[in-house]
Amino acid sequence: MPYRKLGRPTNHRRSMLRNLVTSVLTNGRIETTETRAKTVQPIVEKMISLGKRGDLHARRRALAYIWDETVVTKVFEELAPRYADRPGGYTRIIKTDFRQGDGASLAILELVE
Repeated sequence: MPYRKLGRPTNHRRSMLRNLVTSVLTNGRIETTETRAKTVQPIVEKMISLGKRGDLHARRRALAYIWDETVVTKVFEELAPRYADRPGGYTRIIKTDFRQGDGASLAILELVE
């Protein structure tokens, strides 16, 4: 996983990344800053790869990172078969605009179809 501090203490950063990964897998897309999207993208790809493995150890590793069991079930039962023939590249980052308040570059992180 890429190491970026994102201006947060360690516990807050880990929690934020876990929540962002859960949101991407639940909704299919999120709008966030470009740096956060680049940090979250490999983690989302790893969770989908665990879903493609499909064994008990992979499920437990996914549950150790994602708090919501329904999201893990979705990864293993819906997303893994959808990307079964794809060797990688399950997500894409689309740069959109700049945030009004601080000028941070925004991006959309979404699952490819």
